Amino acid sequence: MARTVSLTSMSVILGLVAAVGPFAIDMYLPAMPEIAREFAVDQQAVQWTIVGYFITFGLAQLAYGPWADQAGRKPPLYAGLALFIAGTLICAVAPSIGWLVAGRMVQGIGGAANMVVLRAVIRDLATGPQATRMMSTIMIVIAVSPLLAPLSGAGLLAIGDWRLIFWALLGAAVLSFFLIHFAVPETLTEANRQMFDLTGTLVGTKILLADRDFMVMTFLAGFAFASFFVFIAAAPFVYRQQFGLSPTGFSLAFAINAIGFFAASQFAAPLSRRLGTLRMISGASLGFASATFAGFGLALAGLASLPVTMSTLFVGNVFLGVILPTAQVQALEEHGDAAGLASSLGGTMQMVAAGGLVAAAGPFLDGTVVPMLGAIALCGLIALVLSRLIPRQAALA
Repeated sequence: MARTVSLTSMSVILGLVAAVGPFAIDMYLPAMPEIAREFAVDQQAVQWTIVGYFITFGLAQLAYGPWADQAGRKPPLYAGLALFIAGTLICAVAPSIGWLVAGRMVQGIGGAANMVVLRAVIRDLATGPQATRMMSTIMIVIAVSPLLAPLSGAGLLAIGDWRLIFWALLGAAVLSFFLIHFAVPETLTEANRQMFDLTGTLVGTKILLADRDFMVMTFLAGFAFASFFVFIAAAPFVYRQQFGLSPTGFSLAFAINAIGFFAASQFAAPLSRRLGTLRMISGASLGFASATFAGFGLALAGLASLPVTMSTLFVGNVFLGVILPTAQVQALEEHGDAAGLASSLGGTMQMVAAGGLVAAAGPFLDGTVVPMLGAIALCGLIALVLSRLIPRQAALA
């Protein structure tokens, strides 16, 4: 019992630390139209503040994983926070959209440490359904950020301009530093640390790239998560311009769409035990694709009102909440001896794939609902195809 309570408490702490990254994404979303007006740029230029963050976030994970395996989990977390703070300062004083994108990219480099190292910490502490339960608990805290971050951003917009949002993020980063320093122990013992070896890293990378289960689960999670990225990049303009919502109204609509993910992520571990992990992922991928196809079909038919759009996205996020924590844990399940490398490589491939998809969809995202739901449906299709690559006998086990 004590161990269970300890793991649960650690999950909450890790979730609070991990939430800094989602807050950095979600908190300034209500301000994106205002940013476009201040810098006299179009929607696609502002979307690069999202894409730039995701791409550097993904690439930087390649460095943090081996570092975390060699030096322990905490030094990379400290370095990542320092970079995140520097990037946040650049954003807060940015004189142009170019400087804002640059600041976001520095934020992404720093924020990547949390994603990589915290997954490795979970792998240090638990495996199997217990690890899924820890990841799901972290997902609760992270999932609260889409509920609170846009509302917080809208509240700050009511008393100041969009730069105030980045000053608030700076305070959150400082709080995260204190949580890591005082509440998160070092989970990698000296005996289990691995000296960095380029040859060994290349060999380990080759092994991971040749592991079909690792690759399928990594890209399944990546392209499923890409649907979130598309929504984040497009929804502030769709909801505020086409549907006419205020910053607060957009934040509430954004929060409602996140509730499905929040609720479903809590059932991932029990469903995994009852149905089997791979069978559950396969079924959830079919449900996710079906919901996204329905949303796009209704949009093409001219029926994608605000309630219809929110409803189909809500259902899709229910299945997404099952897929993401489980697929991420499953990708690392057989690689505990190199959890840092596996986490960083997997995270890089996921984020770059998702960022690349958003960049490719960018020219078609014009502030209306049809291309947004079309790009999300494409994510659903890719996730469905990848789920069919799970070995049938394993998925039925």
